[in-house]
Amino acid sequence: MYKEQVRKFYEILWNNQDIHVMPSLLHENFTFRGSLGEEKQGHTGLTEYMNTIHKSLSHYRCIIEELVSEKNKVFAKMFFTGIHQGRFMGYAPTQQQLIWNGCALFTFNNKRIADL
Repeated sequence: MYKEQVRKFYEILWNNQDIHVMPSLLHENFTFRGSLGEEKQGHTGLTEYMNTIHKSLSHYRCIIEELVSEKNKVFAKMFFTGIHQGRFMGYAPTQQQLIWNGCALFTFNNKRIADL
């Protein structure tokens, strides 16, 4: 069940930017530390972060490679990709495809993601 929530987090929320699923996926006190170093809290904080990423990287995708679950935690190994169309991490747009690897540890509270 937790793995399915992580899949929805990346496929529906991140990749498709469908913020309407947030209440069913994320705890209201959700905390987030992104792979690019930013920390955000709550649904509004994550929405701001996602909008920044999608504005900088067109065709942005999070692709899950592996999920491992234990108790109320899921570890995700993935890679990220997008076309560099806006200022990103201080760099001017290159119009090139960017790809990088990442991992995340999801902690759940009452079937929703509480910390990432």
